[in-house]
Amino acid sequence: MAIRKIIEIDEEKCDGCGLCIPGCPEGALKIIDGKAKLVNESYCDGMGACIGECPRNAIKMIEREAPEFDEEGAKHNIALISARSAQIKTWPACPGSAVRNFDDSTAAPPLPERLSVPRLTNWPVQLMLVPPAADYLRNADLLICADCVPFAIADFHDRYLLGRKVLVGCPKLDDLNYYFEKLKTIFQTAEPNSLLVLKMEVPCCNGIASAAMAARDAVMPHLKMDVQTIGIQGSIITGDIKKGKLPFGNRNA
Repeated sequence: MAIRKIIEIDEEKCDGCGLCIPGCPEGALKIIDGKAKLVNESYCDGMGACIGECPRNAIKMIEREAPEFDEEGAKHNIALISARSAQIKTWPACPGSAVRNFDDSTAAPPLPERLSVPRLTNWPVQLMLVPPAADYLRNADLLICADCVPFAIADFHDRYLLGRKVLVGCPKLDDLNYYFEKLKTIFQTAEPNSLLVLKMEVPCCNGIASAAMAARDAVMPHLKMDVQTIGIQGSIITGDIKKGKLPFGNRNA
């Protein structure tokens, strides 16, 4: 520790604009909970390059006891920040995560007023959690559903859950190979009567139908299967899934 110059941030004045962040060549500042923070005192060189970037005059230089400036540590920190930034820039953009805002006037007309009755008859519903030997799966009419679908369909319970057992998953965030292997086990063990797959219109959602189809073809090719693609605002777009392009096992179809 030494008595040296170091910055001080007045959080009352700071509005979290972030203009000071690129002004710190050592990467010692971050925005946390809407405020600029000095996250590592040893990375602050006390030169005050960030001060002139603050439009709120929330940063000033003071002199107090603080850790010695760690030049090598600051260089390593900047290298890590640069590497993370480069990685983020190479991530492929996902059409499914495109932000959309809907006007109420374009939404589907309201349903007639009636008493709503929940139709869920099994638990758990998450594909990652359900045991393949669960009694409720045996000879069931099975619904495999991307987890965004119920939010797009106003009458999801009556239209799709009635008379079916449901398994829910996210093909974007979960492991599709795990889905494939687990669904194979479920089909072998439970021998369902029928299979309906609901997926959203975004491209990344095709994976849940692909995994279900590949698993069905591998162990129970005679199982009746239907796929419906649901639009962002609840419309049914198509039921088609192309065969021969699935990333699971050997495909003969």
